[in-house]
Amino acid sequence: MSTGPEPAPGGQQHPPRRPFGEVLTAMVTPFDADGELDLAKAEELANHLVDLGNDGLVVNGTTGEGPTTSDTEKSELIRAVVSAVGDRATIVAGAGTYDTAHSIELARSAERAGAHGLLVVTPYYSRPPQEGLLAHFTAVADAGDLPVMLYDIPPRSVIGIDVDTFQRLAQNPRIVAVKDARNDLRVGTEVLATTTLAYYSGDDPVNLPWLSVGAVGFVSVIGHVVADRLRAMIDAYHAGEHQRARALHYAMLPVIRGMGRVGGAVFAKTALRLRGIDVGDTRLPLPPATEDQVAAIAGDLAVAGVALDPQARPNAPAYQPGHGALGGRTAADVGAEVAYHRT
Repeated sequence: MSTGPEPAPGGQQHPPRRPFGEVLTAMVTPFDADGELDLAKAEELANHLVDLGNDGLVVNGTTGEGPTTSDTEKSELIRAVVSAVGDRATIVAGAGTYDTAHSIELARSAERAGAHGLLVVTPYYSRPPQEGLLAHFTAVADAGDLPVMLYDIPPRSVIGIDVDTFQRLAQNPRIVAVKDARNDLRVGTEVLATTTLAYYSGDDPVNLPWLSVGAVGFVSVIGHVVADRLRAMIDAYHAGEHQRARALHYAMLPVIRGMGRVGGAVFAKTALRLRGIDVGDTRLPLPPATEDQVAAIAGDLAVAGVALDPQARPNAPAYQPGHGALGGRTAADVGAEVAYHRT
């Protein structure tokens, strides 16, 4: 498949495909029993995730608990992950805050630590106008030489990035992609049609719909446990096997349901522990999952046919084709049977 630019309406050029890869997971940050950064476990987890099917990892993002890790911890984590898998995967470092000067320092630090790209979120809490967003993103992108993925997530930042702001930002050669978590396919489609920005779905429930309008991949949370299925889904879609792609998407719905119970970081750490990979608990203000939540998530994973570590698995309902975590026969169960049959 060609990776060169393709003609687009209005004389624009579509971006090179996959500037950061196709299947990226927003990696959790491992902590030890005392709540301190565990770099050895981070290297182990990074290798596991790449082996599972990820060709990119985002570190120090929201799922990576970036708001509660220090700048020093962020740099140390980037170095560890780059050392472990930097020759096999694209390492994108979260560098966005609500302070432009601090974001610039994080961007420069990430570049020194060996990151391959930056994820820069819309400044949150202060609710800047569009001119402020333009100035903020431009300043961070111009602070170094790394390519930038904009992170548009109004549910957390309140302010979204307008289409004309995307169009102006796309003129910066270092701003090359968008992680979308606003769930507005209309906005994304217009940006895709009128700019050179590559789109990544940043919300697992709509991964497949985003492919239909031109997204090049995912920045996922459920990729911690089903990156292989995300890889299979995107391969099926690009091969024109749309029914199989849909079936794979349906088969992951119980995993998405599990994530919805507790949020991304808590879910990912819980799911990894259930799979036999203990990366510690989340830092406050994110509490660890309760026993009931752990059991429910184990049930969700079991419904989806995700193998659990018998030593880590609590009492949870066994997988039964046609019986979902919410009871009764669901589309997700049908998808699991068709696309990810368990032997």
